[in-house]
Amino acid sequence: MAIAKVGQLAPQFTAPVFDPADGSRLGHNVSLSDYKGKWLVFFWYPLDFTHVCPTEITALSDRYEEFQELGTEILGASTDSVYSHKAWASTPRSANGIEGLAYPIISDMTHHVAEDYGVLITDKGIALRGLFIIDPEGVLQYATINNLNLGRSVDETLRVLQGLQTGGLCPSDWKPGQKTLKG
Repeated sequence: MAIAKVGQLAPQFTAPVFDPADGSRLGHNVSLSDYKGKWLVFFWYPLDFTHVCPTEITALSDRYEEFQELGTEILGASTDSVYSHKAWASTPRSANGIEGLAYPIISDMTHHVAEDYGVLITDKGIALRGLFIIDPEGVLQYATINNLNLGRSVDETLRVLQGLQTGGLCPSDWKPGQKTLKG
């Protein structure tokens, strides 16, 4: 079993995916290697049809173009089925859905990928909120994992991504456009 470690190659995976851009191919597989040559924000959430999860998923989706401008793709993941993902993506946001989703979500019903990324709550069969930034060569550059009740910040994710993309030394509270430190 591979374990995700910052500074090392991210654990490889192949998993079924719900892709709103191609709903007719429901459940086709996607692999980490499909993202080679691009930055990837790979994030985990606990369950479809919950309360905090749609706030994160739609916030990332609403700003998807900003990530694409940075040569970055987004891939969501949970232990729910692709059928649950599709149903949730068909549910209006006003009804706690994620309608209008701009990126794919994998289904990890086997829990193998969640284990490899260190986010699985084994006795519940669900994932913690994990966010991983993987560089174009497949190296895990950033990882954060938090408990179920706290959503993540899109602004912070973009800040960290842009900091990593500078290749420089970014001090505390660095923001895009500011100088990096000299090494």
